[in-house]
Amino acid sequence: MALPLRVLLVWAIVAAAAAAAAAVPGPVWESIARLQPETEEARQAAAVRELLERLLGPRAASAFSVSVNRSLAGPRGLDTYQLSSRTLGVVDVAGSSGVAAASGIYRYLKDFCGCHVSWSGTQLRLPDSLPPVPTEITVTSPNRFRFYQNVCTQSYSYVWWNWDRWEQEIDWMVLHGINMALAFTGQEAIWQRVYVSLGLNQSEIDEYFTGPAFLAWNRMGNLHTWAGPLPLSWHLKQLYLQYRILERMRSLGMITVLPAFSGHVPRGILRVFPRVNVTQLGSWSHFDCTYSCAYLLSPEDPMFQVIGTLYLKELVKEFGTDHVYSADTFNEMRPLSSDPAYLSKVSAAVFHSMTGVDPSAVWLMQGWLFQHQPDFWQPAQVQALLQGVPLGRMVVLDLFAESKPVYSWTESFYGQPFIWCMLQNFGGNHGLFGSAESINQGPFNARDFLNSTMVGVGLTPEGIEQNDVMYELMTDLGWHKEPVNLQQWVAKYAAQRYGVMNAQATQAWQLLLQSVYNCSGACVNHNRSPLVHRPSLRMNTELWYNQSDVYEAWRLLQSSASKLSTSSTFCYDLVDVTRQAVQQLVNEYYMEIKQAFQNHTLSLLLTTGGVLIYDLLPELDNLLSSDERFLLGRWLEAARTMATSDREADLYDLNARNQLTLWGPNGNILDYANKQFGGLVLDYYGMRWSLFVSTLVECLSTGTPFHQNQFNEAVFQVEQGFIYSGKRYPARATGNTLAIATKIFLKYYPSAMKHGHLRAV
Repeated sequence: MALPLRVLLVWAIVAAAAAAAAAVPGPVWESIARLQPETEEARQAAAVRELLERLLGPRAASAFSVSVNRSLAGPRGLDTYQLSSRTLGVVDVAGSSGVAAASGIYRYLKDFCGCHVSWSGTQLRLPDSLPPVPTEITVTSPNRFRFYQNVCTQSYSYVWWNWDRWEQEIDWMVLHGINMALAFTGQEAIWQRVYVSLGLNQSEIDEYFTGPAFLAWNRMGNLHTWAGPLPLSWHLKQLYLQYRILERMRSLGMITVLPAFSGHVPRGILRVFPRVNVTQLGSWSHFDCTYSCAYLLSPEDPMFQVIGTLYLKELVKEFGTDHVYSADTFNEMRPLSSDPAYLSKVSAAVFHSMTGVDPSAVWLMQGWLFQHQPDFWQPAQVQALLQGVPLGRMVVLDLFAESKPVYSWTESFYGQPFIWCMLQNFGGNHGLFGSAESINQGPFNARDFLNSTMVGVGLTPEGIEQNDVMYELMTDLGWHKEPVNLQQWVAKYAAQRYGVMNAQATQAWQLLLQSVYNCSGACVNHNRSPLVHRPSLRMNTELWYNQSDVYEAWRLLQSSASKLSTSSTFCYDLVDVTRQAVQQLVNEYYMEIKQAFQNHTLSLLLTTGGVLIYDLLPELDNLLSSDERFLLGRWLEAARTMATSDREADLYDLNARNQLTLWGPNGNILDYANKQFGGLVLDYYGMRWSLFVSTLVECLSTGTPFHQNQFNEAVFQVEQGFIYSGKRYPARATGNTLAIATKIFLKYYPSAMKHGHLRAV
């Protein structure tokens, strides 16, 4: 029987896309193509309809017709969606998976209805009657995978989430086309069982696990013990949460990535198995062996496979599997030997512990280690580690490809498939940042690279809920076969985000895109602003962009406020851009304070320091406190809500505060996860700056030199005081955002204009 012309055309489009997508060798691709969602098509379609109802309410059922048909994906499994209108007022959506169908719906909502969905809010002003799709639209992604999450995201962003927040996130994922994501919640509950079955006592297990806010680094072998132990109630709650996360992800056709055994073991293993062959690795970051120096099993010791298969068998029995597993043995830790034979044995052992339970296993590995310690990871070492696993049975995340791609100097990871990733954010820092031009070109260059084994694109931020524009751009590009016109793209973005075309808002976004969002070269977004770091006389105030562009964008958004004030996303952006402008002003005030001290000008030091401490920082804190998305209280309340007792609540509160500030008992990774939260700016950063200025004033007044070490000792007491204060902070916004933003603008824009050399309003 002859196929209809429409079906033949769809297949032709899919086949063309597949050919363009893959320079990946056939045998390698076969393992990748087998990774398909196992949920029935009808269930995936139903899950998308349920998502639509959550998004649009009762009208969703009559406005959209949704179906899922795997055959649309073609032989290489490339997600495809179709949009059409056969009935007036109804949009027909067909997808090769639930994710593909949801992506098609979001494409329709954006392009036909001017809508927007982001972490900072949604804009869903639909017309009374949905616009028809004039001619059928068929889109095939050139990327087999569109991956999401960094191992660290689990701690920097997700740690205190309940199901309601997870449900919102999974909806965001599928609308933005994510079809593969980590599913790491609840794994400690499984490890608890395994360790008990191996003979460890509870005190040995408690000594091993860190507190909740630091579990990401416990899982990678970097840390143990710190801010723990984990209460048993934590395990039960996380286990229940994982069931719901996995069910929802899989129902929508996503591939979930479960954690596997990487070779790290608790110290208690040595008591139970005294003859086991383990070696203690070196310390991690600025921690000593009290909290780091992991024990690593020899790949040749029989216990490696015993523990690895025991754990994975228990995990799969509990949660099922989509056959993809994540493990990172040497994340930011130097291996015991650079001998290629040793490195190959390690990766072979990790992989064998997976296939011993699941013969179809594919190992997903973060490629961060290769660029983090390039002196160790030379070509021979990289090749040995990667090729200890059969080609096609490992997928490498080129984790920081927008800045420091690894595929280009490893011959496409020596034949292993890889995913080109945008890392974007470190520590969940606030601060406008992006590498728009790099991500607009990088994935396409990687796909065209000689003998490329690229199989997808990914988002791998350490922390989320900031810089929405970069994640919107990257997820859009996951469905494109060539770069976009960035200025046109961001103009559309502004209109969709606010629900209306506004010339001033568009111009503001175009300025931001060419400045803060266009960091070229090896850019790293650790927010190094003096505002959020322990003060000294040697702070870095360099910017990668023209600060006048941010000040002008600030002016343009402020002037748009009367027309856009009903938009929740606009209010968020106004706060965020004002926050960035104030951050820049702090740099300027810091330089004036430093110069006044060095020139022994006490009056200028008092004046400038006074403005910073008693006006600018309090005003910023007021602004942030007026928007619930910038509240310290929400972060702390979410932590305490996870507890089942006052003791647990205090432990979680300590975890939450310490991560934002000292990051360890002694400021081991000080201010790495800095945030500009209402409450934190005034009571933490403000107190530090107050002590710094008063110390400088005292030094000038008494003719004594400033000693950084003495100041560090004094300010450490302030920092600890914040962590252990127990002070509660509001979890609801206070104050009028627009009024506060206007007040700051009128008061400080003239100063910004002076420093940024802007024209007058």
